[in-house]
Amino acid sequence: MSELILASTSSARRALMDGLGLPYRAEAPGVDEVVSPHLSAEDAVRELASRKARAVHQRHPEAWVLGADQLVEVAGEILSKPQDRNAAREQLGKLLGHTHAIHTGVCLVGPDGQVHEAVETARLGFYALSAEELERYLDLDEWVGCCGSYRVESAGQALLERLEGDRSNVQGLPMVTVVRLLRSAGFRFFERR
Repeated sequence: MSELILASTSSARRALMDGLGLPYRAEAPGVDEVVSPHLSAEDAVRELASRKARAVHQRHPEAWVLGADQLVEVAGEILSKPQDRNAAREQLGKLLGHTHAIHTGVCLVGPDGQVHEAVETARLGFYALSAEELERYLDLDEWVGCCGSYRVESAGQALLERLEGDRSNVQGLPMVTVVRLLRSAGFRFFERR
C-alpha cells in the first residue's frame, strides 16, 4: 500500500490512529476552515474534511490521505473552537443540562483519485453544573482548541451524563468509520511490520 498520511496534528486523532497499528504519519493541512454559514453542520464537516485531505494529497499525490473535521451542534446552532475563556464559558453554558450532537466528517483520498467520505454523528447529554464547578473545569484549559469547549478523553468525561454513538467520534476521529473506509481502500490490518 502507498503511504498513509493523517491530515491533522491533533494529539487526540493521532492517539486514536496509533491504536490501529498501521504505519502513518501526520501532517498539518494548513487550510482555511471557514465555510458558508448556509451549510448544515453535516455538510460543513464533510466539506472541511475533504478540504484538509485534498490539501495534503496535493502535496503527496502518491499517498492515501485521511482528513477529518468536527463540529458541535446544539438547538440548531453550530459551535466551533472558542476564541477565549469567555467564549468557552458561553458554549458550555449552552451544553450543560442539555443534549447536543457532535458531527465528524472523514475523507480518505487515494493515489488513484479515489475518494471515500462519511459523516458520523453522536449525541451527548451533559450534566448541569454549578457556576463554581464550571469555572473549575474552565481552569483546566481543556476548552483550548476544542469545538464545544470540552475534551471527553480527559477530565471532560465527567461532564457526560449519556452518550449515544461512537465515543471515538467524540474524541475527534470515528474509528469504526475510519476502519471501514481504510478496508474499502484495500488496507490490511494485523500485519507484522
